[in-house]
Amino acid sequence: MGAIWNAHVLGKSVKNKKVTDSKKMINFEGAYDAFFDGSLTALKEAGNYRYFANLERLADAFPIAMHHGPDGPKEVTVWCSNDYLGMGQNPMVRDAMVGAIGAQGAGAGGTRNISGTNHLHGALERSLANLHRKEAALIFTSGYVANMTTLSTLAGRLPGCIVYSDELNHNSMIEGIRHSKAQKRVFRHNDPAHLDELMAADDPAAPKLVAFESVYSMDGDIAPIGAILDVVEKHNGLSFLDEVHAVGMYGARGGGVAERDGVMDRVDIMQGTLAKAFGVIGGYIAASEKLVDFVRSFGNGFIFTSALPPAIAAGALKSIEILKNGQAIRARHQERAATLKRRLAEEGIPVLPSVTHIVPVFVGDPVKCRAASDMLMDVHAIYVQPINYPTVPKGTERLRITPTPLHDDASMDGLIAALNKVWEALDLERSTIDADLDQRVLKHAAL
Repeated sequence: MGAIWNAHVLGKSVKNKKVTDSKKMINFEGAYDAFFDGSLTALKEAGNYRYFANLERLADAFPIAMHHGPDGPKEVTVWCSNDYLGMGQNPMVRDAMVGAIGAQGAGAGGTRNISGTNHLHGALERSLANLHRKEAALIFTSGYVANMTTLSTLAGRLPGCIVYSDELNHNSMIEGIRHSKAQKRVFRHNDPAHLDELMAADDPAAPKLVAFESVYSMDGDIAPIGAILDVVEKHNGLSFLDEVHAVGMYGARGGGVAERDGVMDRVDIMQGTLAKAFGVIGGYIAASEKLVDFVRSFGNGFIFTSALPPAIAAGALKSIEILKNGQAIRARHQERAATLKRRLAEEGIPVLPSVTHIVPVFVGDPVKCRAASDMLMDVHAIYVQPINYPTVPKGTERLRITPTPLHDDASMDGLIAALNKVWEALDLERSTIDADLDQRVLKHAAL
């Protein structure tokens, strides 16, 4: 981007605002806006500019929403929501939130230490600790803040800490590690043997923190949690597991993949979100009482942020309560995802390897990916957002479809018919994607 800046600033004639350089006079008038405009133009030309769909969610109609477009409002079917189970529209969750607003008002009143701690916050933290069979939990304003605050606090304050991070970890984890200024090692995606090599090469007396995810949201693959924990325990490290795309949806009570795999008790720090399967907003960690108290006491992202509104806590509390006994909705969710992947494969629509509820449909070109999304919305009243760089590496652009228990057979028929027409119109590849594609090219560029 330096070239864009230089093109708009260096060598320009001086008008009003001047700065003196030892070699030349530089005109900054309009240069900042020109730089921003040039950068955005380059982003658009590359096909990676992010457009937001103006959607209005409709109570009791999920997954139908109202799209407010240039031609006026129209109903569309949403196939890319992270409200994976539709709990954001659940009547009991909504009633809990309305009741909390009626009883307590809108906001929390401040940070947790300045009048912002509410009895509903405590109840929610106890419920989350119970969900993950941990001694304590701590809620944050988002999963991003939970990751960044916890990792930066632990890695930054443990003397000489070394952090080991899966190469496909989410940006929030990467930023937390960077902010800690701790030593960092990056291990190959879902590769316990490589992690073992890296940990064995470091000082055995150094504190070690291993950060990884259970479900990777762009590819839909799952970490070998037990095997990674074997390595962590062998080297006396702490394990940090991000379960944001799994809590509520996996395990006997919705505790995540670690619960499903019977290893949740071995994970030191469970991290999750309230904004996906639980349908509201917020993030959390669950761990030992002392570790949680340490993050509560030293984590700036917790200390200096206003608390979640009581209504949000009430909605999350009710959603978690429902999903602790949500075996039927979890089974329906998995069936919908499996059925959609099977039907897409039968049509030759290329689905990237996924063993979860996430259905990534490969396009491989940013401009065509955007065009496919636009055509689905404009022609077929279906919303699936394009996933382009930097969320995924260049050349691996895809449509990320997330079927929910509330997508019926008729809506699935409509999606498949629409995708077939889009594939024909854009002359997109229908050949089968190799089983090893995720190992060859699905590498996030964030680290």
